[in-house]
Amino acid sequence: MKSDTTSKPFYRRIGLLGYIFTAIILGVLAGWLLPGWAVRIPLTFNSLFSQFLGFIIPLLILGLVAPAIVEIGKGAGKMLLFTVALAYVATLCAGVLSYFTGTTFFPAMIHGGEYSGTVAAAESLQPFFTIQIQPLMTVTSALVLAFVLGLTVANFTTTALRNVLYDFREVIVTVIRRVIVPLLPVYIFGIFADMTYSGQALSIATTFIKVIGVIFVLHFLLLAVQYLIGGWIGGKNPFRCMRLIIPAYLTALGTASSAATIPVTLKQTKAMGVDPAVADFTVPLCATIHMSGSTLKLVACALALMILQGHAYDFPMFMGFIAMLGITIIAAPGVPGGAVMASLGLLSSILGFSDADNALMIALYIAMDSFGTACNVSGDGALALIVNRVFGKK
Repeated sequence: MKSDTTSKPFYRRIGLLGYIFTAIILGVLAGWLLPGWAVRIPLTFNSLFSQFLGFIIPLLILGLVAPAIVEIGKGAGKMLLFTVALAYVATLCAGVLSYFTGTTFFPAMIHGGEYSGTVAAAESLQPFFTIQIQPLMTVTSALVLAFVLGLTVANFTTTALRNVLYDFREVIVTVIRRVIVPLLPVYIFGIFADMTYSGQALSIATTFIKVIGVIFVLHFLLLAVQYLIGGWIGGKNPFRCMRLIIPAYLTALGTASSAATIPVTLKQTKAMGVDPAVADFTVPLCATIHMSGSTLKLVACALALMILQGHAYDFPMFMGFIAMLGITIIAAPGVPGGAVMASLGLLSSILGFSDADNALMIALYIAMDSFGTACNVSGDGALALIVNRVFGKK
């Protein structure tokens, strides 16, 4: 008897990552073989899709962040506040580690001058037409409104407005899953067709193979640091804890889902010696708000793109990006590509990314999605060790 997985049609079994890789390959072939007028067809779609993304991103932030704050605010108490603050600090530290590692190694690995010369010599293609779609609010306005609604509604005794926020979240999640995610491969196909036609694809591909290697090493370094600190504060052997968390890491690597990994993370965290009540509270909460692995990836890829294109950057700029990123992606788990989708507005408003840059970020993030998820959930055990030291006996 065949399993459910093998009985699914092939187009459902390859998954989003398979579609993204297929779109990249087909886009390169199309840019290489097709004439300019044919490449302008997917460029026209990309222009319309980019306008739609610009419209939906503020609503996405509002629809995901506000209900997440309401849910976090349901349980009052010092333990909740401590865990949220700890997860946010861990996320910030991951972003800072990624930034300084990138500024140390990327300039020697990435040759921005060669890329700039390629762009200058490239033949520029334009879409046949476009439609301007103005967003209802800016990214900053959406984030402020999300906080105002989330913090106030969390303290309401009535449930009417709370249910409205939850329903609006379902609307946004439905749009992401049924509109944005299915169209992402088409969008990335157009981006790579244009880059190949203009001669930019090869330099980008060779550059990001090196960047991805650095990110993988950084993931393991980050987990080692988190468990060394967590084990020291929590009074546990960090090497034993790292060994115990391996099943959770492998589960997340295979499923690319924080939610699906929670039972395994819980079991392994309790095996470390964390009080069951602390583990039951900390692990599910951190699965939503602790995004160290995702932040590490986003910062490294964004920095590499800026160096590649010769854009100016500094630590204050990236620190602002990291600080905002730690807030906007707190509700990303469970949504396909949720972290990178939630970050698009920040990439554009703070770092000055173009639509093509955002498309590259989407492709890179999804290519490494399971590794980022594995880093996120594995680090939850380290945070639980710290929370256990403070609240375990209480």
